[in-house]
Amino acid sequence: MSQKFNLDKLDFQIIQEMMENAEISYADLGKKLFVSGGTIHVRIKKLEEIGIVKGTRLNVDLKSLGYDVIAFIGIYLEKSSLYDTVAKDLRKIPEIVRLNYTTGNYSMFAEVVCKDIQQLRFVLHDELQKIKGIERTETFISLDESFCRNVIVSGE
Repeated sequence: MSQKFNLDKLDFQIIQEMMENAEISYADLGKKLFVSGGTIHVRIKKLEEIGIVKGTRLNVDLKSLGYDVIAFIGIYLEKSSLYDTVAKDLRKIPEIVRLNYTTGNYSMFAEVVCKDIQQLRFVLHDELQKIKGIERTETFISLDESFCRNVIVSGE
């Protein structure tokens, strides 16, 4: 993929640094990588235009805001051809923060974040059950997240 976009070592360094600290100024990042802040700005713009950089996000401790339940839901579809339709319907459920099309036992695997068990019950019972194409689900409640990290990117 990197060959397709002609990314160089500096592009990968910028991506890695920004993944670790998106708040760093272009000027400070430029100093760190021995280029101008303007060069960083131009490279970031290029990375955004080709769709590699998709904005920045605030990393929030959801537990401190009262979101105490993280669950993973394995979703069995009636037919795998229903994936696109079901994914579109699942996108409408705000508690679902990530959805993957998978191999193995499940057709889809979703991550859900809720304030409490009652909200999770609502998502499972009232939201998921009314989506056509879902045969059944299996839910796993996370007891603790040991770590969450970005991959280390390189042009190699």
